[in-house]
Amino acid sequence: MTANGSPTVRRRRLGAELRQLRRAAGMTSVQVAKHLLVSQPKISLIETGRRPINPRDVRDLCRLYGVTEQDVVDSLMRMAKESARQGWWVACGDVPYGVYIGLETEAAAIHSYEPLVVPGLLQTRAYAAAIIAETIPCPPVEQAAVRLDVRLRRQHRAHHPARPLRLWTILDESVLHRTIGNRDVMREQLEHLNALGEQPHITVQVLPHSAGAHPGLTGQFSTLTFPDSDAGVVYLERFTGDLYVEKHSDRRMYHIMYDHLQAQALNPCDTRHFINDVIKTYTGAPVTRESAMNACTPAREAARGNLVHRFR
Repeated sequence: MTANGSPTVRRRRLGAELRQLRRAAGMTSVQVAKHLLVSQPKISLIETGRRPINPRDVRDLCRLYGVTEQDVVDSLMRMAKESARQGWWVACGDVPYGVYIGLETEAAAIHSYEPLVVPGLLQTRAYAAAIIAETIPCPPVEQAAVRLDVRLRRQHRAHHPARPLRLWTILDESVLHRTIGNRDVMREQLEHLNALGEQPHITVQVLPHSAGAHPGLTGQFSTLTFPDSDAGVVYLERFTGDLYVEKHSDRRMYHIMYDHLQAQALNPCDTRHFINDVIKTYTGAPVTRESAMNACTPAREAARGNLVHRFR
């Protein structure tokens, strides 16, 4: 199954283009609102991608900004038309994190730190069902079923045959020991993690308790980057609402935090051995962690010595 394009991302990109044109014209959002006889907040919502805009209004804005290149106008109007389309998840009803799903759909890469649970894109059906059932107070059966379907459908994006999503996930060791569902569910989930980590576009690292204090103690976060765009976003998940960090300096700090987490975490090879030992605790088999952890020690030390900031 192929993933549908995200109107959320198109809307954000269109808003950014219009904001750039406004600034190039030397106009403020207040002046634009006065010319169009609309409120200033409406202009701000359009430029931040939080409100749709129809092609006709895009044409009027281009005239106001002195844009004479017809191909530019046509491109922006086409973007406005496409951004008005609804994402596949809208048809599923009241689905939380709709904005995030839209961003996720168009992202080229996602780097996430998870201190509590396996991230949704890497969850098995049984693990996801248990998470939904146990974290939503008394969820109606139909609502739980819809949320599970949406979560599993999101995973198709991670394995798109033409453009697989680059996933890099760092899990706190607590994630492996927190029993979600039951022991069989956890065993299956951890085996699934190791299998996914073997794929070239997915990297899984575990941050062991022995790492001590680290930047991830402040909580979960994900950084999303997009193709052909310098505009990324940091996503912070909250129970009643989400936070999207877009300011360049703030995003840079999160990228630096992630670099440090990568350096403190076990490398992918050691991570697989570590997860295999935890799997044994769910099956009753003896654990020989020390020997397993020594298997990739040289590679781990080399990886820790190569801390390179990805964000410039």
